[in-house]
Amino acid sequence: MIGRRAGTNRVGARRDDSLLTRFVDSVFSLFRLAEFEILFVLFFVIAYVIFKDLTARPEYNRILVEKPGGSDIWPF
Repeated sequence: MIGRRAGTNRVGARRDDSLLTRFVDSVFSLFRLAEFEILFVLFFVIAYVIFKDLTARPEYNRILVEKPGGSDIWPF
């Protein structure tokens, strides 16, 4: 979309472009094609890492562990 606004259409990339240019163009076209799926998976990976980090700390883990004093669901 940026190329269309700038007046350069890279759909029919010429073969005399450098290998690096063709590689970067293919990476960007793949990202444009699968942008939603990449961001969807990235969201869950980041959420998992944050949740795993929070539950590893003892001060946050206390709310997930059953209290030894009884079976009260919400002791606060």
